[in-house]
Amino acid sequence: MKLDILAFGAHPDDVELGCSGTILKEISLGKAVGIVDLTRGELGTRGSAEIRDQEANDAAKILGVSVRENLEMRDGFFVNDEKHQLEIIKMIRKYRPEIVLCNAIDDRHIDHAKGSKLVSDACFLSGLMKIETELDGEQQKAWRPKVIYHYIQWKNIEPDFVVDITGFTDKKIEAILAYRSQFYDPNSTEPESPITSKNFFESLNYRSRDLGRLVGVDYAEGFTVERCLAVNSLADLL
Repeated sequence: MKLDILAFGAHPDDVELGCSGTILKEISLGKAVGIVDLTRGELGTRGSAEIRDQEANDAAKILGVSVRENLEMRDGFFVNDEKHQLEIIKMIRKYRPEIVLCNAIDDRHIDHAKGSKLVSDACFLSGLMKIETELDGEQQKAWRPKVIYHYIQWKNIEPDFVVDITGFTDKKIEAILAYRSQFYDPNSTEPESPITSKNFFESLNYRSRDLGRLVGVDYAEGFTVERCLAVNSLADLL
């Protein structure tokens, strides 16, 4: 299956929090989008890996993505080495995306920066023909995505560009709330964490509104890039 966009997240819910508005918009425009989670989020303060598995599946249905996979790397302890790079390369060659979305390059959670660099390195290596990979008994062909964009997460990193997601925020919040075990619940008896607070949940709305304000729209999501951006004409800019 060839995808237009493949979004990677270190944990189930990273993609929903960081760029699901953009994913919803791209799917509405006819693009084929998939998600690959690196870990099952088993070290999360609340819930369990099994609960997160179900929540991720529920969120995928809400978003309408073509596919969602989990590489089952060790939450908190995966590293950027050959073994893990090859697992990412297999996914890139399997789905051959033009665009890859992945974690923030610098963030509060150590897995976000690690996952960001791991995916970025694997995207480059995936284009080298002399790196051989096999999936389901078949040799894979080299493939390198055209661009890699890093979605913004916990930290208020200055975006290189933003995507207008006006009209898609309600569905984005619905997908995030599929992770019932993870976010604000006044009736929960489980331990608190930075992402379970009411303030964090409310920040999802006011951050999108603030990014939208910067470019004259209601809601937006921000991204950083690894290379110089290019447009065909000045009219491409909002």
